[in-house]
Amino acid sequence: MKTSTVISQDLLDELQDVATIGVDIGSRTGKAALLTKDELSLAITATSIDMQQTADYLIEKVLKQAGLGISDISHVVGTGYGRIAFKSDDVPIRIVTEISCHGLGAHYLNSSTETIIDIGGQDSKAIKIDRENGKVVDFIMNDKCAAGTGRFLERVAELLDVSLEESGELSLSSKGGQEISSQCVVFAESEIITLKTKGAPKEDILNAVNLASARRVRNLVNRIGLKPEMVFSGGVSQNPGMKAALEQVIGHGFTNTNLDMTYNGALGAAIFAQKYYLGTES
Repeated sequence: MKTSTVISQDLLDELQDVATIGVDIGSRTGKAALLTKDELSLAITATSIDMQQTADYLIEKVLKQAGLGISDISHVVGTGYGRIAFKSDDVPIRIVTEISCHGLGAHYLNSSTETIIDIGGQDSKAIKIDRENGKVVDFIMNDKCAAGTGRFLERVAELLDVSLEESGELSLSSKGGQEISSQCVVFAESEIITLKTKGAPKEDILNAVNLASARRVRNLVNRIGLKPEMVFSGGVSQNPGMKAALEQVIGHGFTNTNLDMTYNGALGAAIFAQKYYLGTES
């Protein structure tokens, strides 16, 4: 895709005429973004046990899409759950935290962004960034409990015999009336099974799960302070039911971007790679 259709128009001139790659190895999926001033190439795959193998596959895939070789790449930045296992002998590599990468990616997608909700496979985060430069001002992470994360939502879909892709849209048809009160995944699963046994509609159970999860995220946002504009990042951002639940519970809408926000961390990593190559980031 054209870089100009994705990046915030007032930040386009900050991108340089070099090719860089960002690789975001998450707990469930790996993503890569190959960024040039003109084109953005993206790839995604399930994260394997061998994190390096995942990274190598993603890099090969975006290089093929872009019609480039590894020798054309100026710098690579690795981020995400599996970043510490990422190595290469062919190109300079830096490692950056996923919080910083999601912050910078969101900034370049919408330069007015100040608050980011990032929900991935195994954790959720609320991040506040400086709208002048995309640097992280504050953040809080919930990685002690899987409630509301991608893996939990997968488990809920399994319990209700629906696909994960179907579950988000299905929850939007709910008329309400059900409640999930447990803050623990184990007890929440028990409540879901009980509701299912009692014949509660699947859409109502899914809606109750989304609202319970959204309340946990709202607590994170409250602790850093909500500032507009707010964007939804990470794989769970593609779940319309969770997005609607968050907007309802937090009382503030998300700003849309021109990129599937599953790739936000990888894009931020690719932008960091440009900055490291140019020496504007230490």
